[in-house]
Amino acid sequence: MRASRKLTVALACPEDAWPHPDWPAPDDPYVECVTTLREPLGSGEAADVVILYREDPSAAVRQLPATDTPVIVISPCRDTEAIVEVFRAGAGYLVEGDYCTCMLSSAVVGATVGHTYLSPVACAALREGAGQLPTGGEAMERLRELLSPRERQIMELLSTGLSAPEMGLRLQLSEKTVRNNLSNIYAKLEVRGSTEAVLTWLGATSAVQA
Repeated sequence: MRASRKLTVALACPEDAWPHPDWPAPDDPYVECVTTLREPLGSGEAADVVILYREDPSAAVRQLPATDTPVIVISPCRDTEAIVEVFRAGAGYLVEGDYCTCMLSSAVVGATVGHTYLSPVACAALREGAGQLPTGGEAMERLRELLSPRERQIMELLSTGLSAPEMGLRLQLSEKTVRNNLSNIYAKLEVRGSTEAVLTWLGATSAVQA
């Protein structure tokens, strides 16, 4: 997926802690520049996406309500509970050392269209965390039965952190078809976007625990 214009990222990171001083590369097709974000976060920052680099992701979660800009949290923390907390707050999560700068650029683009991107370790932690919660038994099965076989297939891929273009490649479908399916899924599950859909699909919301 190519952005219609290059994006600006605001970075909130402790001094000298950012591990990608050469990102974005001059030929990065998605991200134009990275600016330093003033803290505490404000709503008037001129950026398309905010990246919070934090040792403690819980501190990042406490900052999220201060900005309406999409947020990606990067942290060395692999604690399941912390990752689930960040995802519930609507932010993407990349575990340090578990992604490349190409994935980081893709996460930035995805965030601008409502996709909550997770690195592979963060995906595994989310699924593990959801697996430790009550799944709702029959209520969960009824909810899943609302979806067609194709929609269930797409939800499985979405819950592993794949974006619409990546799902399209995996399923040999156009991106438009995938997005149409996602719109139908959101309507059937009565959710507002990918984050709520994944939490519902994994049985990690009250909607399936009644």
